[in-house]
Amino acid sequence: MAQTRFDFRGSKVLIVGATSGIGRAAVEAFVAAGADVVFSGLAQADSDTLLQMLRAQAKGQVHFLAADVSDEAQVAALVSEAVRLLGGLNICLNNAGTEGRFGPLHQLTSADFDRLIAVNLRGMWLCLKYEIPHLQKGAVIINTASTAGVQAIPMIGAYSATKHGIIGLTKAAALELAAQGIRVNAVAPGPVDTGLLSRMIEGQVPLQVIADSVPLKRIAQPAEIANALLWLASDGASYVTGETLVIDGGITQA
Repeated sequence: MAQTRFDFRGSKVLIVGATSGIGRAAVEAFVAAGADVVFSGLAQADSDTLLQMLRAQAKGQVHFLAADVSDEAQVAALVSEAVRLLGGLNICLNNAGTEGRFGPLHQLTSADFDRLIAVNLRGMWLCLKYEIPHLQKGAVIINTASTAGVQAIPMIGAYSATKHGIIGLTKAAALELAAQGIRVNAVAPGPVDTGLLSRMIEGQVPLQVIADSVPLKRIAQPAEIANALLWLASDGASYVTGETLVIDGGITQA
């Protein structure tokens, strides 16, 4: 799918959770738009081919740093090194997350719940905690939530709780940082053709059933979410803060 045209030359972008799915599409989009980018994921092995491809077409810098967002020391080191490599930050995309286990709330274990909180919610807070001190007027933060954060979805209750929490953090951060001229928003994708969706529903719900439940009758492609991220990070969204942009083919309106 073609990327919408934006010019991010001179922008210093950190994308957390970016070796697959929406995060990978975001890296490709911002690199194509000319930005200097540091992207992160759990393991160097996941990034090698992607990094080579990006550097072959990049107009600016592209770097990969391994980091587990559930580990505070790793998040602190990630942000610090990204700032060093790029000479600062003015766009932060916080996309790291895990799907958890499909099933009713009462069948989740404490370990299931704690893992989701550690990665999806605490990890998001840690990214904000270490990014914000480096940001100045005009900077942008975009957090990845989900339609599961704006409405209840059965059988993924703990995941839904973490995504509701991300929207809460986004709204609070937007209010705290508005006076400094820093915008903070979230995106809430519906079903997207990613490994996370496939793992979440594996053996439980056919993908076609999910596609048929969407008014547009299809599942989104990661590049469609990346296009929205480009817009939210651009000057075209200069008066947008504290918002959650729902990108779901109309599913929450049905």
